[in-house]
Amino acid sequence: TVDVFDNMAADEVQKIESRLEALEALVYGDDQCPENLKVSDSLLKVQVSLGNMANKRERIKVLFKKIDDLVKYLNPQYIDRIAVSDAMKLEFILAEEHFILSQAALLEQMNNLLPMLESAHIKAVPEHASRLHSLSQVHIKQQDQCHAVSEEVRRLLDDYNKTTLLLSKQFVLWDEVLTKLEAAKQVKPME
Repeated sequence: TVDVFDNMAADEVQKIESRLEALEALVYGDDQCPENLKVSDSLLKVQVSLGNMANKRERIKVLFKKIDDLVKYLNPQYIDRIAVSDAMKLEFILAEEHFILSQAALLEQMNNLLPMLESAHIKAVPEHASRLHSLSQVHIKQQDQCHAVSEEVRRLLDDYNKTTLLLSKQFVLWDEVLTKLEAAKQVKPME
């Protein structure tokens, strides 16, 4: 079993080294990574320097020991844990009980409808995308044609209205002339 763990550890180290090499290739470029400047070597040097510095100075040792406490105190949830008691948390949950139940019902409904989303009809949508695209192109073309026909009908109606108005005015003029002529004919004395 020790050999198995050693092999697993070696595999993990190999994976980490390959990931670091890929990272170095991304940082420095594929073929431009200098052999004397490896990220892992730089990180190791920094770690050794920090360890040496921490071991030499007592104040730094104390600071490193207090880092865990500092991280705990800086966590935004730490204040909530101190300030809000369990009874208050229970009150919050009970106050939102209706909302939580409605959300649970919606989630259950979504889970019940999930098989419909995984149906063959929905999964076949990408296969029909080309047909849908061609149909949408035909629809756009027909909309353009409909717009053109509507504009033509509007123009024809305007022309019709103008013609009707002119004819009405002409008929009114002829009626006035005819009325004057009839009135003039009736006024003439008979001889």
